[in-house]
Amino acid sequence: MQTNTAKPSRLSRLRAYFMSLLRRTIDSALPPRTRMLAAVKALFLLGGAAFVLLLAYALLLIPFTPSIADLRKARHEQPSVLMSADGKRITVFNRINREWVPLNRVSPHVVSALVATEDHRFYQHFGIEPQRMVIGALRALIGDPEGGSTITQQLARNMYPKEIGRQPLLNRKIMEVITALKIEHAYSKKEILETYLNTVPFLYNAFGIEMAARTYFDKPASKLGLLESATLVGMLKGTSYYNPVLNPQRALKRRNVVLSQMVKRNVITQASFDSLKTRPVVLDFERQQEALGPAPHFALHLRKWLIEWADRNDYNIYQDGLVVHTTIDTRLQAMASRAVARQLEQLQAVADVEWASSSDRLLSTSADAYVSRRQRTQPFAWFWSSRAELLNTFIRESPNYARLINAGTPADEALAQLRGNAEFIAQLKARKTRLEAGFMAIDPVTAQVKAWVGSRDFATDQFDHVGAARRQPGSTFKPFVYGAALEEGMSPNRKFMDAPIEMRLPGGEIWRPADVTPPTRKPMTAREGLIYSKNTITARVMLEAGPRQTAALARKMGVAQSPLDPVPALALGTSPVSLFEMVTSYTTIAAGGEYRQPLMVTRITDKAGNVLASFDTDSRRAVSTDTSEQLIDMLRGAINQGTGQNIRTRFGIRADVAGKTGTTQDNTDGWFILMHPRLVAGAWVGFNDARVAMRSNHWGQGAHNALPVVGDFYQQALGSRVVSPAAQFPRPSESVLERVWDFLKNLSGPDDDPAPPAGKGDSGSPLDALQRTIDRMREVERTYHAWRQGIDDFIDRIRRWLNFLG
Repeated sequence: MQTNTAKPSRLSRLRAYFMSLLRRTIDSALPPRTRMLAAVKALFLLGGAAFVLLLAYALLLIPFTPSIADLRKARHEQPSVLMSADGKRITVFNRINREWVPLNRVSPHVVSALVATEDHRFYQHFGIEPQRMVIGALRALIGDPEGGSTITQQLARNMYPKEIGRQPLLNRKIMEVITALKIEHAYSKKEILETYLNTVPFLYNAFGIEMAARTYFDKPASKLGLLESATLVGMLKGTSYYNPVLNPQRALKRRNVVLSQMVKRNVITQASFDSLKTRPVVLDFERQQEALGPAPHFALHLRKWLIEWADRNDYNIYQDGLVVHTTIDTRLQAMASRAVARQLEQLQAVADVEWASSSDRLLSTSADAYVSRRQRTQPFAWFWSSRAELLNTFIRESPNYARLINAGTPADEALAQLRGNAEFIAQLKARKTRLEAGFMAIDPVTAQVKAWVGSRDFATDQFDHVGAARRQPGSTFKPFVYGAALEEGMSPNRKFMDAPIEMRLPGGEIWRPADVTPPTRKPMTAREGLIYSKNTITARVMLEAGPRQTAALARKMGVAQSPLDPVPALALGTSPVSLFEMVTSYTTIAAGGEYRQPLMVTRITDKAGNVLASFDTDSRRAVSTDTSEQLIDMLRGAINQGTGQNIRTRFGIRADVAGKTGTTQDNTDGWFILMHPRLVAGAWVGFNDARVAMRSNHWGQGAHNALPVVGDFYQQALGSRVVSPAAQFPRPSESVLERVWDFLKNLSGPDDDPAPPAGKGDSGSPLDALQRTIDRMREVERTYHAWRQGIDDFIDRIRRWLNFLG
């Protein structure tokens, strides 16, 4: 019988051979020479197996490293550019705070120092140096780590910090080596140096040699001298440890190490080194802010939207060279920035002086008086001396206090420690007492955002007071109340009694709205109530309209993000909203009652000019044309006769404008929004912390803090003819029925409180019957106007659609 025996595999034979070598190594009966030879063979066999496994693992990692195409694209990445409506470049969306410069615009000293110190065989190797890597690994094992990476390997880490990283892991090192080999294949040596110098980080949000040169020496990279170049190259070993700002002695020693390496590689002479090594590190340090252009808050707001759009459409805003055509007009943006800076500087002087002394007497109604006096006073001295506990509260709310508590410091000791820190207290007080503002302007015809100023100075305060801040709008909310009542059929000439009023709320509380001046106890029309911003009249109109209807109308007109509490007090602007929402809503009024979503981008093109996407505003009817025209006419009266008269008297604006001021309780917030047929602009003025406010009632009013910002802006825009002074709003067309009814209604006197419902079966007076008849006739008239408006809107959309196709 024949037996078949399986032939052993090669792996089985290697394993058997390796085991035999191990047995011979530990067999004490064999001669030492034989045992040593067996051990060496076993080690070589084990090393070979490890190498094969490592090679196989590396092959598996190749697909997880950047491709050659990705590497070439990364080097030639082109960030997105924001363009203004008037053809000016607003900003560039770089991935990091960096300005890419070609190698011929970098000082030769930088390149020589870099190669001599970091990789003197750079021009000879192919991306990696196995000998350096082995030596680096051995030194790391004995606790004396020294970089074994070439410039190319460091570039791989700089270009792909997330994918490759810097952790001392085998997986990371293999990916770094693979990527370095690919980089050498994709780039020339000159391109590798250029890319490396433009991607290396240098602390203080400075990336690349150009930003480093500006940050530490206030000069371009092309102007760097030998010592400056050696200092920056020396930082590459450890930017924090060798930071010349905080650790000048370490930086000096490291700089001299770089110079000695340049001597060793015959770049400079020993005599030059001896004459230079004793010189100190001389800096001209200044942090470099990210260049966001003339509208930084707008740019940041738009970047969030653009990233989402790019993700949906498979684009990269940092690489694909997108050209984003925005609606911002740089001329109007500059005017807005000037108005905010100029007026807030004066208002800051008012606040500084008013809070400097115990006297609450109004010094002057002119800001110039405060500006001249500020140098002789200690700003906010009385405020802080009279509010010691508030200062303690501010301290407890600070990140510095939280860090001390988290570190185990007792609360009282942490408070005392920070109160004793003069620098911290000075910074805290300055931050809390810095007056801020937001400003926005929209074209009501196109809904294009034309100007956006989020704060007095972006470098000092990056918080966006246009889109992010939520503050109570005060009386600027009143047009929604009157608008809701007008939509329900109320006439602007409807009379109400200007007398004290009480309202019992659902919770049992009593709400008693009042004005700064006592009530006149005389009849006043609804129109006059809005013109003179009478709270008592507005409260009565709110009873006519209803809180829920008012809140619903505000949402339809543009207050779409902020929650509105549908209670009677909403009439006086108690629910916080954003300036963006309020200006948008007033734009709805100026656009004839049609809500048009604010537009910030008109089109996006590629770098060759091909249109990738076009954008237009979405529109819908929010209020009737009649209501919008009535509101404009009433708010025109607020400018000509009411709280907005300074627009005419102080700023000399004669154009057809309408607007509303707003002031919240305790002078916390000042608002003003002005409508022009081709531009609607609004401003908010206040302190970031609502526990700090303007002191006097005069300067705390929106008519005296927010209005000057808007007035200054319109004075520039109309004076330069960027906005036409001749444009006119349509005048309201009051029907004969309205006039008849107003005459008959006013014969019976003004409404004091809403009449109670008639009893069952009560037919009312002859005047009530006449009112019901006229109400039906007015309803027919409103239906006719609504149908006419709908047809006009339909024709307008058809016309826009045809224009788009053409």
